[in-house]
This record gives sequence, structure tokens and C-alpha cells, in this order.
Amino acid sequence: MPSVEIRRILLDGVAVEVRCLGDRLEAADGRSVPAASALHLPPCTPTKIVCVHLNYQSRVQEFMTTLPPAPTYFHKPVSALNAHRGHVVRPAGCKWLNYEGEIAIVIGRTCRNVDPADVDACIAGFSVANDFGLHDFRDTDAGSMLRVKGSDTLCPLGPGLVSDWDFAHKTIETTVNGKVVQAGNTDEMVWDMHYLVADIARTITLVPGDVILSGTPAGSRPVVPGDEVSVTVEGLGTLTNTITEGPVAVRADIGAQPTSSEEVVSTALGGDWELRGIRSPRRAVIT
Repeated sequence: MPSVEIRRILLDGVAVEVRCLGDRLEAADGRSVPAASALHLPPCTPTKIVCVHLNYQSRVQEFMTTLPPAPTYFHKPVSALNAHRGHVVRPAGCKWLNYEGEIAIVIGRTCRNVDPADVDACIAGFSVANDFGLHDFRDTDAGSMLRVKGSDTLCPLGPGLVSDWDFAHKTIETTVNGKVVQAGNTDEMVWDMHYLVADIARTITLVPGDVILSGTPAGSRPVVPGDEVSVTVEGLGTLTNTITEGPVAVRADIGAQPTSSEEVVSTALGGDWELRGIRSPRRAVIT
């Protein structure tokens, strides 16, 4: 079957599913709008967003580490959801916000304890994602990644949901202000899409709309307010977001504060930090 791309947009003030037909988006009732001017929403409404840590070989090599025998995961709250052309907010007082171009797997039917060979029937489709990380909080949240990866606006998805997409041999590329900063291929994934879904579903019931983020290639680096970040996946389209400065700093009277420790800098700058004369022990789990 040919691939079909479905998007969710605000149409006359109401959330509507539309079909992507070239440069126009068409609703089931016949209303049509230009894709370039549509106000996009996330293409699905998950109950959970599960993310794999290291999965692309180039990322493993960049951090000069080794993979565990099986994938490890973290969780992004659904309040982190963002959409195509949405603004990604870097809170005032923070400076280590990194992009991570990824592919999102979107669940289409309830699945639990499913065989990897049967996973395809459980997938509604795929979308482009950017797994932004606020590494200023890595010193306190490295185990859970809660604030690092789960802060508001840090999970853009879109522009649409594409069904019947073959994930093999597909390119993934991230640009910042038009310059290529990440370039990879799904062939370098250690664990493919079907494996990830089956692994999670061994103990966690996945329901329609749930999202699994499948990892990022090498090249994640910090961005600053004003930067435009785009992730393009072959066959899925381009997700674009703008970085903006939050108007209010993280409260200083409670909780752990943003830091620029050796661990924070080494993660945010990837391989570059070694050239700056900083040395730090490698962690087995990096994202």
C-alpha cells in the first residue's frame, strides 16, 4: 500500500485530522488549507512517550562507550509535547539545550507481550521527532532524565504521521539555521523499530497514540534562542522548530539549580569537549 500522511491542525479553531496532499491539507469534509500556513498540532495524542538511550552506532562511537546487551530507556511526560513550527523554550538562566533528531514510532493498536515479527500490525505509523535535552539539569536528573528531557516544549513531533513506511535504509538529517549538524541512516541502528516496540511491550501495555523515540545519530550540540532547527527523515518529511528564551528563570528558592559541571559540558558538547582540555569518565548511558 502507498504511504499516507495524516496531520493534526487547528482548522477554524478546532483540532482536525487532515490528509496531506502535496502542498495542501484536506479535511474529510472537503475543507482545504495550504500546508505552509496551517497551525500544526502534534500528530498523535500519546498516554506515554518512551525513549531509548544510545542506539545509533555513530553516537556510540562519538562518546567512546559500549552498549549494554539490551536497550535502556527513559520517559518524557506528555506535557513536553510540541509540534511542527512550535517554539522550543530554553528557560532563562539555562544554556545547555541540545537538539537530537530522531524517528518516532506511533502505536496504532493495544499491544502487550507481542512477538517482534508481529509488531508491524501494532504500529500506526512514523513521525519525525526532536528529542531536545536541557542538560543544565543533568547533574541531578541523569538517572531519570525527567527535567533534562521532560521539560515543557522539549518533544516536538511532526509534521505528520506516515503509515506504511519502511524504516530500512532511510536517511536522517538535522540542520541548524540551514547548516547540516547531524547526518545518519537507520541502518546504523543497533535495535530496530520492531525490536524496541516488542521490548517495551513485554511489561508495559502500549495503547494507540503512544510514542517510542528510537535514538539519535552523532552530532547533538547546544542551540541558542533564535536558532531554527530542522530534522528531515527520508519519506517522513521535515520537522522545524525555533528556539526561544523563556521569560522567567527557573526558581532559585527551591530544588536543584542549573549547572555547567564537567559532566554537563562533556555531554552537551559531545566529542568536542575533549579538545577543550576537559576530561571526564565516560558514562555507560548517554542520550
